Amino acid sequence: MFSFTVRSFFQKLVTLFFISIISFLVVYLAPGEPSQIDPLNPKFTVEDLQRFRQEFNLDKPLHEQYYLYYKNLFTGQLKSWKDNQPVLGKIYERFKNSLWLFIVGTLITWCLSFPVGIHAAINRGSVFDRTSTFFAYVLISIPSFFFAYILIIFVVKTFNISVIGMQTFGMSGADSIYQIMDRVWHLVIPSILGALGGIALLSRYVRAQMLEVIHQDYIRTARAKGLSEDQVYYKHGFRNALLPFVTMFGLILPGLIGGSVIIESIFAWPGMGRMGYEAILARDYPIILTINFMAAVLVLIGTFISDLLYMVVDPRIRL
Repeated sequence: MFSFTVRSFFQKLVTLFFISIISFLVVYLAPGEPSQIDPLNPKFTVEDLQRFRQEFNLDKPLHEQYYLYYKNLFTGQLKSWKDNQPVLGKIYERFKNSLWLFIVGTLITWCLSFPVGIHAAINRGSVFDRTSTFFAYVLISIPSFFFAYILIIFVVKTFNISVIGMQTFGMSGADSIYQIMDRVWHLVIPSILGALGGIALLSRYVRAQMLEVIHQDYIRTARAKGLSEDQVYYKHGFRNALLPFVTMFGLILPGLIGGSVIIESIFAWPGMGRMGYEAILARDYPIILTINFMAAVLVLIGTFISDLLYMVVDPRIRL
């Protein structure tokens, strides 16, 4: 078990090193040069352009730019090309906002997907199974931005309450309880919307995996031993059905740093997804590279945790 953990950890470190090189080359070898972009200042001279190149090390060879970028990143000295502000400080402010959307959306997705999928599998062919399947395909097929606009129109017309941004305009002077309720309201609506697609997709995976598990020999043996149906399905069946979803855990964490570009843009939520989109439009490479690097770190952390959880869910891996 210890050797498996150490080997997996070092594999992730080597993978992260190559990911850092590839992502750096992809961004910096893209057509055009960031220093040629007009900063919308008519007084921007050739001398100013040269100072810009020197300040951000664009006049150095590519391998030196790679070294200086990651050196500045890990020492906290990396600055944005757009406003010359520390990159880590800007990301931290947006990260806190995306964190709440991520936590609430993930909890809604996982808390609803498993009960729906398990109940649909146990009662295969029932009205509940057919209804959940129909709505799952509808939610998967229709784009999230369409649901977002429909939801905004419905909420505004029905309740006459804004759902744009993190707080209703003019609420800063209200009592604390009203400010908290307003913040929760603005958080829940985009979180629910962002979770709809995940609920539809994940519930289908749960249903398919449970249908495969509940027809295995050990399930019939457990039922023949006189165990209750709840013990058969939830103790024996559900644990073995969890294996594919342990793998999916590594794909969930990047949403913490990447955010949801569509949801955050529509709801004017100042999170990581919106920040990354704005950085791409401005060609703010330090922001783009840092977001890519942090997303890669979270993917590798998620897969490493998945490896450890595999040993908990499937004891055969410990051997």
